[in-house]
Amino acid sequence: MTTPRTIQVVGLSHHTAPVEMREALAFPRARLPEALASMRAVEGVEEVVILSTCNRVEVYVCARAAQGDALVRDLLTNFHGLSAESFERHLYTREGMDAVAHLFRVAAGLDSMVLGEAQVTAQVKAAYELAAAERTVGRVFHRLFQHSLSVAKRVRTSTDIDSGRASVGSVAVQLAQRIFETLADRTVLLIGAGQIGEVVLRSLHTAGAQTTLVANRTFSRADALARECGGTAVHFEQLPENLARADIVISSTDAPHYVIHRADVENALRIRRGRSLFLIDIAVPRDIEPSAAELPGCYLYNVDDLQLVVEETISRRKRELTRCLATVDEETAKFMRWARGLEVAPTIVELRDSLHELKRQELSALLNKYPDLPVEARVEIERTADRLVNKILHQPIKALQEPSSDEHGRGVLAAARRLFGLEQPPAPPAPPAPGPSEKEQP
Repeated sequence: MTTPRTIQVVGLSHHTAPVEMREALAFPRARLPEALASMRAVEGVEEVVILSTCNRVEVYVCARAAQGDALVRDLLTNFHGLSAESFERHLYTREGMDAVAHLFRVAAGLDSMVLGEAQVTAQVKAAYELAAAERTVGRVFHRLFQHSLSVAKRVRTSTDIDSGRASVGSVAVQLAQRIFETLADRTVLLIGAGQIGEVVLRSLHTAGAQTTLVANRTFSRADALARECGGTAVHFEQLPENLARADIVISSTDAPHYVIHRADVENALRIRRGRSLFLIDIAVPRDIEPSAAELPGCYLYNVDDLQLVVEETISRRKRELTRCLATVDEETAKFMRWARGLEVAPTIVELRDSLHELKRQELSALLNKYPDLPVEARVEIERTADRLVNKILHQPIKALQEPSSDEHGRGVLAAARRLFGLEQPPAPPAPPAPGPSEKEQP
């Protein structure tokens, strides 16, 4: 028998691992195509998406391999050059319905450090679009990830889970406001002009920051973002010099190495002559060398430190969580019905064909015995036989299509084939994978 498809996610997040471990297992954006290709090349793996953010590293696979989770562990070990023992205890594995529900919660911001944050939705979309561009997604993951984005939209439009518009970036600004009574007379240096950088800059502007410096590897991008809020772009290569000008530094690049070293901070503090330097590093891998925190006058916070601020901002959102999770459960069941349909469709077709062929044979034998039956009687007998077959088929088909755990669903499938005497199922057809622009059908 062909091994059924299994949707799995293996990963770690801020719930299970400190920033040091998330940093060690993070996939640099430039190497994501390589990682996707490596995983897709493994026998039995049909589709792959990798979600790597400051708060989580997750590998989603659709596989016919019995040990999909072990394959992902091998990828993490080989790709990062680490021993499995160093990270094994931080990992979690979800399979089937649990994996689908987990992705829906992640995309809707229900598993985030800041409950209900919208930034993660964009990150899920970017991870999916990259995998689609690398051709490591097919019919199942196109449907799954498009569905996850629609779930996120439904959660946000039907509840108050995003009340306050908090995000990791905006929480970083809140932390800065706690240190300084006002930001109006402070100079802020923002390093990184990506999506998180945009959130940070807008939050700084709202909080009253008047002097903002923006640095990015692409100067034109830094200049465009700075102009939006009246800031000034500075060249990335001049970070050490500009560090001394800043009272507050917020860094969020996707660089695979430190962009600010301890020596840079030490030199900036010397130039500042006793004036403190407040740094928030919300990048994973981290942008600022951690030992800089040991320097007198340097106050360095990383993404995990923001959790203390986060816990005070989400009380209203928690009241909406029950409604949000009910939506996730409903949408998970909807997706699983579709996924079950893919797996059981060949069996349903065979079952229908088998019983209708049996009906045809029995009707033929019966009507041959009574050649003089009126046409009206023959038609009514055939209609009755059709109704009887459809009623017999109704409950087995319903049971086959019902969302369930993978193990239970496969048991029902095997039982149906055994009870109705069907042959071992052929491999299901592999339809051409729809592109990421395909609209999801209800």
